[in-house]
Amino acid sequence: MSEKSSKWLPYVFMAVAALSRWPGLFPPNFSAFYGLAFCAGAFFPRTAKWWLPLGTLVFTDIALNLYYLLALHINAFKPVQLVNYAAFALIIWFGTRFTPRSSFLRLLSGGILGAVLFYLITNTAAWLANPLYSKDLAGWIIALTKGTNGYPTTLEFFFRTLVSGGLFTGLFAGAMKLSQAPEPAEEKEAEPEPAQEPEGEDAPEPQDA
Repeated sequence: MSEKSSKWLPYVFMAVAALSRWPGLFPPNFSAFYGLAFCAGAFFPRTAKWWLPLGTLVFTDIALNLYYLLALHINAFKPVQLVNYAAFALIIWFGTRFTPRSSFLRLLSGGILGAVLFYLITNTAAWLANPLYSKDLAGWIIALTKGTNGYPTTLEFFFRTLVSGGLFTGLFAGAMKLSQAPEPAEEKEAEPEPAQEPEGEDAPEPQDA
């Protein structure tokens, strides 16, 4: 890939991540944003690594809330979304601990770890906010594993978070590393070395008269 095309990749990734949030396209908690936030920290330019992913996240949340409000008459906004933004900001910061020169395996591991952090932070926030959970170690473990009755278990959400974090980190990081691969240097023609001038003969030493 050329250097010009690599500059457009962050915006292409952002569009893909925004479209992936459309209701019903992916299962709950299966999101491209875990990997995108991490790769933004590692690869995006300094001026874009914060505002581009977080701005896209806020914009799509506003669009989704309007859709639910107008089409389904449901106010989908919840204060817990603010915790989500903080968790994604943490993943971006975590991604800045890596560089485009980091190995693919290290980047992949970092993206998966970022998804795990998101899961822990958001489910801990749900444990603190939901009065159905007892505010002790047992209640916290239930929040991280079983969740509330009538919904899929939080372990199912954790599995989707883990898989999608690894999958999209691999896709984004792989594409960015390929786009930034240095082009093979052209072999320069060997220039002939300049011919050395013959050394002048030493002048005869003057003889005594």
